[in-house]
Formats: sequence, C-alpha cells, structure tokens
Amino acid sequence: MSDVEIGLTALGVLVALIALRVPIGIALLTVSFAGLWILMGWRVAWGSLGIIPYQFASNWVLSSVPMFLLLGFMCYHTQLTQGLFRAARLWLSAIPGGMAIAAIFGSAGFAAVSGSSVACSAAMGRIAVPEMIKHRYHPELATGTVAVAGTIGALIPPSIIMILYGIIAEVPITGLFLGGISAGLLTTVGYIVVVLVRVKLNPALAPPIDEKIPTWEKVAALKETWPVILIMIGIFGGLFGGVFTPTEAGAVGAFLSVVVAAVKRSLNWERFRNAVTETLLTTGALIIIAVGASLLTRFLALSGAGGYLSELIIGMDASTTVLMLAIVVVYLLLGMFLEPIGAMLLTLPIVLPIVSEAGLSLLWFGVLLTKLLEIGMITPPIGMNVFVIKGVVRDLASTTSIFKGIFWFLVMDLAVMLFLMLYPDFILYLPENFGR
Repeated sequence: MSDVEIGLTALGVLVALIALRVPIGIALLTVSFAGLWILMGWRVAWGSLGIIPYQFASNWVLSSVPMFLLLGFMCYHTQLTQGLFRAARLWLSAIPGGMAIAAIFGSAGFAAVSGSSVACSAAMGRIAVPEMIKHRYHPELATGTVAVAGTIGALIPPSIIMILYGIIAEVPITGLFLGGISAGLLTTVGYIVVVLVRVKLNPALAPPIDEKIPTWEKVAALKETWPVILIMIGIFGGLFGGVFTPTEAGAVGAFLSVVVAAVKRSLNWERFRNAVTETLLTTGALIIIAVGASLLTRFLALSGAGGYLSELIIGMDASTTVLMLAIVVVYLLLGMFLEPIGAMLLTLPIVLPIVSEAGLSLLWFGVLLTKLLEIGMITPPIGMNVFVIKGVVRDLASTTSIFKGIFWFLVMDLAVMLFLMLYPDFILYLPENFGR
C-alpha cells in the first residue's frame, strides 16, 4: 500500500469513527497517531505526539480563546445582557413582531461580548422566549427566532471560530473581525425582514401588544444597557484604535466583565466559579480537537493524501463558482452532523489549498466559512442551537416546533450566503480600508 493509499484509508477510518459518534477530538488523535505509526514508525508517531501539541498550544494568539470564552460566560452568568432585550422590547413593542425583533437585537448585542453561538442562544432563550409566549406569540416564531439569532454570536466579533481559523490559515484576526461585522449585520437585517414578512402574512404569529409605555420608562430601560455598551466600547475601541491586539482584547474584555459585574453587584463566588469552570471545560475540549486536527495536517502532508485530494479537485478545472458551490454543499452537509469547530478543523487541511489555488481571498473565505458553520448550528438532525433552546424552554415548545420555526430563517441564511459569495467586497471593504 502506497503512502497516499494509507492516508486515504485513514481518512475513511476517521469518517467511520465520527459516524459511530466517537468524539471528534479523540477520533482525530487516534487516526492521526496510528497513521503516522504505520507510515513513519513508532518513534516519529510518538515524537509528533510530543511536539505538535506543544507547538500548537504555545501559539500566543491562542491565549485569546479562553479569555473571550470567559468574557461570554461571565456576561451570561452575571446576567449583564438582560437589559438589552428589555430595552429593545419596550422600544419595539408597537412594531408587528416587535418582541421577536427585540430578541434579534438582544442577540446581536450579546454577540458583541461573546464568541459563542450556544451561549448567545442560551442567554436570549432564558430571557426572551418566556416573555414572548406570555404575550401570546406562537411558540414556533418565538423559539425559532431565538435559535437562529444565536448564530450571530460567531459572526459579530469576538468570534472563537474566526480566531482559530486565523491561526491555521495565517490570516489577520483583526481583518476577520472587521469582515465579520459586515456579515453579522447583514444577517441581523435578514432575520428582521423574515419576522416582519411572516407576521405581515400571518398576524396570529405575533398578536399586537396593546400597552402604553411611557417615554420615561423607555429611557430608563436604555440606561440598563450600559454594562454591555461599556464592554463593547472597551473592546472595540481599544482593538480598532490600536491600543491593544486581538489577543490582548480577550483579556481586557474578560477583566471588564468582572469589574462591571462587581459594580452592578451581580457577581458572587458561585457565578464566578461557574463561569471559570465552563471556560476551562470548553477550552480543554477545543484544544483537544485543535491538536488532533494539527496532527492530522502533519499526517496528510507526510502521506501526500492531502495534496493528492487538493490536486485532484483543482485538476478538474471546475470554475470558481462551481468550486465554491461544492464547498458550500460539503459544509452544509457536515453541519448536519458535526459541531462547527470540529467540522472546520477536520476539513481545512484539504480546503485551504483549494481556495488559495483558486485565487480567492482567504480572509473572505474565513468569514464565509464562519457563516456556513453557523448555519449548521440550526440544521437538523443535530442543530445544536435548537437543542439548547429546547433545554432552556422545556415544555413551552417541542423540538419539532423549534425546527419548523427556523425554516424561513434558514432560507434567508442561504440568500445571505449567496449574496456574500456574489459580492465579496461586501466582506472585504472594512478589512481593506480600516484593517491596517
């Protein structure tokens, strides 16, 4: 068996293990280590297992991941984002579907202080869904809106997916963040349009709220948003003003969240411990997957299988449009079964050379890929955000009704994807003009 055949066989075994529900990090490490042992001998395999994790984990940029995670979990556990939804609800209640739109705005605001789609969905699910159900919103609209709005969390910076992509693809993370702002705002507008159109066509989905809200109460609600606004100004002002780097921004944001929570008196030892514990657990899981993906990249390079697959696809002489459509389909299918970061790290060793050879911007592709991976967070049968919302709302809505509720938002997501593919300058404008 040739080296390439060994590499291709190992990829087949990897797919089989993932299909058997073996954790993706364990599957990556096992297959890569075994493949290197067969290919190069046990000394090289053990040596790679000792060197590669250290090389990856010692990357300075990687230190921002636990800091941004801590920022998000701290905001979630100390309830710093509650004021966002309340303010948006009071100001938008007169609009058809106003509470659903408020949930979208609240999610976009939470996204600006959290790089996690799941945390964004969980936070808004606890706050917004019971309130919408109370005001006779249809459960499909209420839960579906919050489930899809959570996906904004990975697009509007900070974004854990973009940080990991930037490290692997060697793309400036500040540029990815700037491109993500454009894609995230477009997605937000798209979701609002879906709510407005659906409620216009079927007013029973969101009955009008007949309540007189005095102006003083609306203004007072705006004051409750100061924690998130202060953290956003601190992070983005310093980051894009050149005061600190994206790596340092995570630590600044985490520190600000602790200070603001302490000032608001919403921070206690139990909440702090929960935020730190979830940060450690999530970081550990991400590092295992990332190390496994790094080991797989080394194995594919040594076996020649990665280059073989990339050259095979490039050699088909397919147009750039066909190539990108094929990549989109692959990621949409992967998103049905794999969590986003695992799907990204599993495929980048093969996909990046293809995108680069086609002459496409790796920065543009990184933002596009983030959007693709987040669509996977709401597609059946896995749809992680859907199950997060189900866990939060419990008996208020069934899993089936939540999946039904996301359908039209999913159509909008695909339309946004098409727009971003046809007009790459929409993503690249901010990085090219303000990213230096």
